Amino acid sequence: MSNQIQNSNIKKKYDLEERTALFGEAIIAFARSLPDRLVNRPLISQIVRSGTSIGANYMEADGAESKKDFRHKISICKKEAKETLHWLRMIAAADHERKDECRKLWREARELTLIFSSILRSKGGV
Repeated sequence: MSNQIQNSNIKKKYDLEERTALFGEAIIAFARSLPDRLVNRPLISQIVRSGTSIGANYMEADGAESKKDFRHKISICKKEAKETLHWLRMIAAADHERKDECRKLWREARELTLIFSSILRSKGGV
């Protein structure tokens, strides 16, 4: 693999805008694949809201007008990622056959939570 391709792959891996967008898309695809059962309906609605808002709030943080605004938006990203962890757990409890899929999404939501926590802990968050 050439250095240019390797550098491009590394950049993509750490591109939070792309990573949060891909996560939101994965959440939507997962939600669409869940059976339309009474117990799933509110869970689907909640996970789509929290899972897709991570990227939207990151986009807002990226365009923040101040350090305070940036930190606030990043803290919302963290909150939404943590909420997504909860909904994935509830879906796994409601639909045992989907545990493996939930686990994969849970890992990414957990990594995003840790990334946003790290950003908030860093010097001023910028």
